[in-house]
Amino acid sequence: MEALTREMWQALNTQEKEALMRKLVHQLPDGMAYKGLETFERFGQRMVTGVFTQEGLRFVFVPGDQVTLGWDHWQHGMNEETSTDLLETVSEYGVEDVDSFLASQMSPVREVSIAPMLVECELISLGWIEVSKEEAFAQENPDFPSALEQFKQSEIREYELHQQFRLVRQSEDEVQILWFNEGIELEDVVTEEAAAGFGLLTEDEWEYIYGGGCRTLFPWGDSFDYTMRLKHFGSLEGVDENVDESTELHPSLFEKDDRPYDLELPNFFGVQFVGDPYKYELTLDSTGDVMPKGGDGGSLICGGTGPLVGFLPAAAVYYRDVNASGLDWEDLMDAMYYRRVVRLADLKV
Repeated sequence: MEALTREMWQALNTQEKEALMRKLVHQLPDGMAYKGLETFERFGQRMVTGVFTQEGLRFVFVPGDQVTLGWDHWQHGMNEETSTDLLETVSEYGVEDVDSFLASQMSPVREVSIAPMLVECELISLGWIEVSKEEAFAQENPDFPSALEQFKQSEIREYELHQQFRLVRQSEDEVQILWFNEGIELEDVVTEEAAAGFGLLTEDEWEYIYGGGCRTLFPWGDSFDYTMRLKHFGSLEGVDENVDESTELHPSLFEKDDRPYDLELPNFFGVQFVGDPYKYELTLDSTGDVMPKGGDGGSLICGGTGPLVGFLPAAAVYYRDVNASGLDWEDLMDAMYYRRVVRLADLKV
């Protein structure tokens, strides 16, 4: 018997995949149930895989693989629109060698063995917890009552008072209330999840799940997709930069369009990512230290770099925040997310 790779999984027929997924249930955390096979397709990659649930939360089976991760040169090269945009943007900051600039922002090229695993589809907020209206009022925050009433009378989608509370419109009559979770420790999260049978993603696993082992800058290729609808910019077609640097509130908080942002949609594994450079997904590096992925705290976008460079942290597969070691995690808890995984290193066919 051999360890299950993505190629081997793809070669199985539907009945064989079903049988393998049903066998997995016996070695999974309590309450995990198998729901069936689903097909996910995006960026030219397609995957038929098993879907599991626990307490209403979805997990997908991600087969392992031997892959090359990291970035140091172009696979195909940018198209003219992306090349011109990138050169004009970074040259304003004194960058002359675009390729070297990009390589300095990415993780190093390396060969990695990824074990099969179950991966949580959506993210868990580290710094925010959902509360009822009664629980929110019990906090006796002087700003909350008026903020809630004004929010209900408005048409905006979200409102956040920094590290205090967040309001998210679910429907015309329903508002989700999130309260900032003060005093949480990363070590406690890791310990609690491990006790429940879960791990957190490593940086290698995150890059594999996000890009599927692609060798291009983005999961869809080397050129930027200007047709995407991006948070803080909306639809890019025919629109110039519109980030208001004079306010601490994200422009997206005032958008009335409730269509999903492209970078938040499920990928070919059925996994969703944060798709917002202001936010981070928590992963661990090879030494077990925290390695944030999928964002830079908004550093590039706040610098007025526009969608291409501003969204490199959220869109480029191998982006690594060069300032990660100097970040103050307590100040970033409201922007930090994580997902749970169940590693299946012993899964063989």
